[in-house]
Amino acid sequence: MNRPPFRADQVGSLLRPDWLAAARRAWKQGEMPAVALHELEDKAVREAVTRQQSIGLQAVTDGEFRRDWWHLDFLGQLDGVTLTDNAGEKFHIAGQSEQPPIASVTGKVACSRPIMADHFAYLKSLAQAVPKMTIPSPSMLHLRGGRAAISRQAYPDLDAFWDDVAAAYRVAIAHLAEAGCRYLQLDDITFAYLCDPKIQANCVANGDDPTALPRRYAQVINDALRGRPEDMTVTIHTCRGNFKSAWVAEGGYDPVVEAMFSTDVDGYFMEFDSARAGGFEPLRKLPAGKKVVLGLVTTKLGDLESKDDLKRRIDEAARTVPLDQLCLSPQCGFSSTHHGNALSQDDQWRKLERVVEVAREVWG
Repeated sequence: MNRPPFRADQVGSLLRPDWLAAARRAWKQGEMPAVALHELEDKAVREAVTRQQSIGLQAVTDGEFRRDWWHLDFLGQLDGVTLTDNAGEKFHIAGQSEQPPIASVTGKVACSRPIMADHFAYLKSLAQAVPKMTIPSPSMLHLRGGRAAISRQAYPDLDAFWDDVAAAYRVAIAHLAEAGCRYLQLDDITFAYLCDPKIQANCVANGDDPTALPRRYAQVINDALRGRPEDMTVTIHTCRGNFKSAWVAEGGYDPVVEAMFSTDVDGYFMEFDSARAGGFEPLRKLPAGKKVVLGLVTTKLGDLESKDDLKRRIDEAARTVPLDQLCLSPQCGFSSTHHGNALSQDDQWRKLERVVEVAREVWG
């Protein structure tokens, strides 16, 4: 396949090298100037791109090395968005007490300057493979805080909020396109989270109707993607939580799959590494011409999946979706936040190598 998603692909984030994590801590404590941290980030990205290409990945990322959180570093740069402390466990993260901040809407949402376009430009300058950019989906401005975290003074009407969010994203995506981005991934946990009755109850408590949200989120994604370059491939990644190898939600995709598959994207990275994701049956609704990247390799544990087990599960999925519409990847990134998951650098690279190896044997 010449266009992504590729038979062997990846979600995006990579474990930070220890020396980069130490440098970032020093910078936060005022012990390192920003320019010195930036140089070390450049070095880490260079090394990661070289390694990704050496194992045969056709798409490479910057590992999200310049971010603390997969979503908040981007969302917090939109006009009208403020990162606020989580006053309670809005979503319980299994086995974790730490809770990430919430992106609260305190004013009119807009995008008045490029966001992370410089991150992509540097990645593109290094890459011989296809450089891939990951950003949070526009729906991430809503799910965790819901109506309760959106200023009623700024937005007495939520339709106006969604219109502004889509418009801001169109500008942000245009900035990335100008930097040369032609492979864009929207990280969107909302669809997978809304499969879980506990999350649905949180939505009700926030003043929202969880049965209506999947269609609303699909609509804002489609509005955000209007006008993108014709040669830009866009995918959606969804999962049930990945903070420090923990998880938040569970439940099969049936409640959301029709809405998710109505989005104007080219492929879907879908988590299938555990029983929490349910079976492959919902994939029967996948539209022709679109691809599902099966997230069968877990990033939560270091144990390496066997080739036979991965091939068996691909065969199982292919009973529902033609094999030609399937690809393989890890179920999520390895370090959705700066903390990283509970596995080693060696584990990470072995797993990515295994994805490439199995994809070659299955698809040629």
